[in-house]
Amino acid sequence: MEQGVKITLIIVGAVLLLAVIGIAMYSQRNPSQTVNVDGLAEIKAIPDEVAVYFNVQTEGKTSKEANDKNADIVNAATVSLINLGFERKEITTENFNIYPTYDYSNGKSEITGYQATHTLKVEFSTDKTEKIGQAIDAGVNAGAGISYINFELSLEKQNEYKTLALEQATLDAKSKAGGIASGLGKSLGRLVSISSSDFGYYPWPIYRAESGAGDVAMAKEATTNIQPGEQIISARVSVVYALR
Repeated sequence: MEQGVKITLIIVGAVLLLAVIGIAMYSQRNPSQTVNVDGLAEIKAIPDEVAVYFNVQTEGKTSKEANDKNADIVNAATVSLINLGFERKEITTENFNIYPTYDYSNGKSEITGYQATHTLKVEFSTDKTEKIGQAIDAGVNAGAGISYINFELSLEKQNEYKTLALEQATLDAKSKAGGIASGLGKSLGRLVSISSSDFGYYPWPIYRAESGAGDVAMAKEATTNIQPGEQIISARVSVVYALR
């Protein structure tokens, strides 16, 4: 009986020893101590596109009538722009809606007609800022209202700057984490997690209508002899490293 107890104790001790060793090894490979840092980057970008936005708003007794009137204005503006040398791919629809209009005067809602709204965008290179006035005239003479004008980044440039900004933000985060680890007498272990915030890019306004359709003369004056300058765009990443 005594011999059996000794054997049992030996086995239990061995199991406990193995458990301790296993925990130690796991702790080394999976340290519980981590460092969480934010990496930031700001880079300078020069817009490569000008974008002129028009609003086409029409009404009709039926949705078809409102739509047809709207399409006539958009088509006329498009043809005029193409005749001026703009490429078809430079003219795009940003938004289009048809919705009913109501009369609430009798204590109940009655459909009185339909309204169609169309946002038309004309975009071209910043090397051709002299064409802004031509674009404004073409749209307004066709019946569209001028909404706003921006300097913008093309999709190609957005992707280029996004990659660069996120790369620099990640390097910034790693440098910060390394400094913290060194200050604690430790070193960086494995990467636990990483997440990125939205790329901080917004178009840069040149002109914006105060209400509804803008003033053509004011729009032209605001864009006369204007050239894009450098703008700051940013990126942020959050990184967690294990310490060892």
